[in-house]
Amino acid sequence: MLSRSPWAVRCAALTAALVLAGCAHRPGGADLSAAATPTAAIPEPKAASHAATPPAAAPTAVAIVERVEPPSAAAPLPEPPAVAPVQAPRDLWERIERGFAMPDLDDERVAQWERWYASRPDYLQRMVDRGSKYLFHVVEELERRQLPAELALLPFIESAFNPQAVSRAKAVGMWQFMPATGKHFDLKQNAFRDDRRDVLASTRAALDYLERLHRMFGDWHLALAAYNWGEGNVQRAIRRNAAAGLPTGYSDLRMPDETRHYVPKLQAVKNLVRAPQQHGVTLPPVGNHPFFDTVRIERDLDVALIARLADVSEADFRTLNPAHDKPVIMAAGTPEILLPWDNAVLFTERLRQHRGSTASWTAWRVPRDMTVAQAARELDWSEAELRAANRIPPRMKLKAGSTLLVPREGRLDRDVPEHLADHGQVLLAPEVPPLRTVRVQARKGDTLATLAKRHGVKVADLAAWNGLKPTSALRAGQALVVQVRGKAPKQGQATQVAKGKAASQRASARVAAKRATPGAPAQGGKLQRLATARAPAAHAR
Repeated sequence: MLSRSPWAVRCAALTAALVLAGCAHRPGGADLSAAATPTAAIPEPKAASHAATPPAAAPTAVAIVERVEPPSAAAPLPEPPAVAPVQAPRDLWERIERGFAMPDLDDERVAQWERWYASRPDYLQRMVDRGSKYLFHVVEELERRQLPAELALLPFIESAFNPQAVSRAKAVGMWQFMPATGKHFDLKQNAFRDDRRDVLASTRAALDYLERLHRMFGDWHLALAAYNWGEGNVQRAIRRNAAAGLPTGYSDLRMPDETRHYVPKLQAVKNLVRAPQQHGVTLPPVGNHPFFDTVRIERDLDVALIARLADVSEADFRTLNPAHDKPVIMAAGTPEILLPWDNAVLFTERLRQHRGSTASWTAWRVPRDMTVAQAARELDWSEAELRAANRIPPRMKLKAGSTLLVPREGRLDRDVPEHLADHGQVLLAPEVPPLRTVRVQARKGDTLATLAKRHGVKVADLAAWNGLKPTSALRAGQALVVQVRGKAPKQGQATQVAKGKAASQRASARVAAKRATPGAPAQGGKLQRLATARAPAAHAR
């Protein structure tokens, strides 16, 4: 009988205990209570010649002892399989092509649109020049969501990648959102910004919408048709075909010409990106790197100040921040702005060092219904400048709750709160002149109907004002009263109007004298002065 050293016995016992303890925690929760000996854990061979073999405990123990040999005796680990390195894409076009995942559309219109785009190299150049500023961000978002890269080309079809595009149907932005759809996807549309034009917000909303449409229809071509035509229209077209026993794919549905050409257009642009030489096209280069960076702001900032501190033109700033067409960015509603990648750090450092005011404008809420002239008097501002700053058309008055952009001074020297920055609207109503009483005399042959037509009033009203019936006859020279709006004064009223006009002129002169200050510019309104004298000074470069 073989004898084993006490060390080997102890190692065997200890290791066996550890093995059994480890098996008790294996996945599946199998009952190991019967495994009291090593033979229970090792299946017994089926061959009959092994029936008289001694219990497997000893060989098992020996095997376990062998597993605790010093590491130097262990067999070397196998080398991991070689993995071929993946080369980075040469440019953004190649990166987009690698992400193509939609099925190709077999439609004769595709070739038609390939020829159309290929024959317009200047148009392609303009589209790519615009899109190159935003395309990297769109591709990044698509990859993050694991969506087909073809969707990065959709703004070429929707708007030629123009964030300021407006369709005949009033769809806006590079993703072309209608007002109601934009609100559904939380794109703010107020007095100070339109998020349908915002690069980040509109891209987020468009991809949310496209993902939802794909879940709804289970087919990217149908999802794209719904994005263009409306999901309800596509659903009804599918139901019509299904009821008639017809196929329900994109190419089988009845739809408007615009939608019928929509997916072929996208397929054509996809083909140009995939094989430009085949179509005689040279795609303008687009680098596989970001064009802009996001910068957080904590205070309201004049656009002019941002441009100076970032060392960019105001036009270039608005190209990256197209949702804003006012002279100030309100931090409560827009906590992030976009700047060219190389200018973002410069702006942040200069803003940190900037001393003085950062904004010349704020918001004022109209307390009650009033005319623009009344609001201008309350603000000590000219009516013309107030109309220009807020794009108020003539013959319109302000309704209570309107939010206006006004100079930031005096009691209005504050940043705009979030509820106004996000929801402020300019609410207007027609400015209806008050009724004036005019005395007229009936001519020979006049009737209430002819008099009413002459003065633009209703026959029933004219009769009521004069205590008559609508069918009453008139005699020549009969005096009547007419209630009119905004008409030229009649007879004796002219003197009163002239007196009122003179009084108004004297009042205007007093207001002008009150506003005049030593050294004030002789020409130019408050808008011009704010743009020069009141504008915050730029940090020295």
